[in-house]
Amino acid sequence: MYIKFGVDISRLNREIRRSLPLVSRLLNKHKCLAVISSTYEGNHDAGSLHYSNDAYDISATEPRYRPVFVEIKGKLGKKYDVVFKPTHIHIEYDPKQ
Repeated sequence: MYIKFGVDISRLNREIRRSLPLVSRLLNKHKCLAVISSTYEGNHDAGSLHYSNDAYDISATEPRYRPVFVEIKGKLGKKYDVVFKPTHIHIEYDPKQ
């Protein structure tokens, strides 16, 4: 997994950062080339967990990313939200109280 120029992963909080190795392994397993395209930088919805350093996006526009998305969602568990959007996979640490 690569990181887009200008994207800073150093500010990600511990729990969301812990997801990176697993996500990278699953992308490699499925032979998917992916790039972390956003953390806190960029424009996100008001209240987005990007701004609290608890979310990141992975560029993934091809339909072949759907199986890896399903596996990432299953492996990360209920404390993480994983959303397949038209231009990327959004991953956030959002434990429900």
